[in-house]
Amino acid sequence: MQKVFGSTGFEFGFLFVMRTENAINPEAFEPFFSNLPVDPYIEGNYRLRRLSRFKVSRDGIIKMPHGYLFQPKEYNPLVGGIKREFSELDEKLVNFEMFKSLLSVFRDFCDLDLGAEIGVHQIRTTCSLDNFGNPAPEGIHSDGADFVCIYSIDRKNIQGGETHLYKNKTDSAVFNKILYPGDLLLINDRKFFHYTSPIQPVTESDGSRDVFVLTSPSLLMEH
Repeated sequence: MQKVFGSTGFEFGFLFVMRTENAINPEAFEPFFSNLPVDPYIEGNYRLRRLSRFKVSRDGIIKMPHGYLFQPKEYNPLVGGIKREFSELDEKLVNFEMFKSLLSVFRDFCDLDLGAEIGVHQIRTTCSLDNFGNPAPEGIHSDGADFVCIYSIDRKNIQGGETHLYKNKTDSAVFNKILYPGDLLLINDRKFFHYTSPIQPVTESDGSRDVFVLTSPSLLMEH
């Protein structure tokens, strides 16, 4: 991967990395996005999602037991304050060496300590001519984590879906970019708010946007 600007380490603001030839190929992940269940917490049935959590250990990055996603309403006014449950990532994906490499990249960029948790959200946002997709229905927000990573897998027949970063919710964005397949954006969630604009199809056919969103901490709880 090629670093465009920013710096790694605990105090970084944000880091954008564009695709180069490397060990992580976004096209290899595309088959794993074909059977995602609908996110039941968002109206419109345009968002599909799986979620699992992992922990950094001496033996590598290991998958943890099933948990429930929880964010206070101050971070997610739309669906905060409730425990949300999603299907786990496919075991074939969890055991896929390229997926393990992606987790390792996130761990290394963020310099995560042993015991740190990583939440992995596998998300497809769909759209049609009569039902635009909204990757961030909660608006400009932070997740309540330390670090957030958006890794773009695919964009099919869509326009829009531009990602923005803000120092606060009232000033103009300090970063604006469409994340194309292979692009990775790493954000210090305590310093920046983020948002991704709605998507709509380019032609009469439906469109979709596929991403992994990684967070640390995982924001998941046992019960």
